[in-house]
Amino acid sequence: MSNNYEVLRQADKDQALFQNPGRRAAGADGKRSRPDVTDPAREEAIKLVQRLFLSAGAQSPRTVVFSSVEHGNGCSKVCAQVAEGLASQVEGAVCLVDANLRSPTLHRLFRIENELGLVDAVAQSGPVKKFLQSFNGSNLWILPSGPLLSDSHTLLSSDRFLSRLMELRLEFSHVLIDAPPISPYADAVTLGRLADGLVLVLEANTTRRETARKVKETLEAANVRLLGAVLNKRTFPIPERLYKRL
Repeated sequence: MSNNYEVLRQADKDQALFQNPGRRAAGADGKRSRPDVTDPAREEAIKLVQRLFLSAGAQSPRTVVFSSVEHGNGCSKVCAQVAEGLASQVEGAVCLVDANLRSPTLHRLFRIENELGLVDAVAQSGPVKKFLQSFNGSNLWILPSGPLLSDSHTLLSSDRFLSRLMELRLEFSHVLIDAPPISPYADAVTLGRLADGLVLVLEANTTRRETARKVKETLEAANVRLLGAVLNKRTFPIPERLYKRL
């Protein structure tokens, strides 16, 4: 059975299906590995990119937060896959930010160093690109978290962080931010207020409807624009080979 995720609600009311990505081993050419995305999954990721980022033209969001309802919903993998799909569709540079400062994941997904990152960029001076890493020489740039930080909300709500975010918006055509889950932390709501909107990730057969409803109400109360909801780890009720023939 294959894990998939499904867009439940978007601004344009469209839907898309995705296959949950894993990781590839490093290639023989020494390039850093990327999240493993099958061709059908990559195609569906591009569909979401087109609907969410490209179809509205000048009105499309440029800075988007990805957050889950709870821990373990697969938000970081979804965010990484969409970032790769977006980078393949636009001419400008795309920045992927790991703002989950309590439990960072993106550096492990892409197998990059995490010695310098967002925490350092906020604390230190110099151009923000000093703390970024270009992924395999592509137009996808990654800002890992840097050191673990228990009081991440103070950093993310600081004027210095806002200044760095504005710098990223000037440097990149799009900025995607991987945030902590909403239920236990306030970080994603804080980030959502600073961004153009938020994509919410839920896990099939795990996320409770009541919990998701409360999260939605929290976002609405904070005036955070909910761009869409993604149902992750959806399983096929019938064998996948038969499902593809339907």
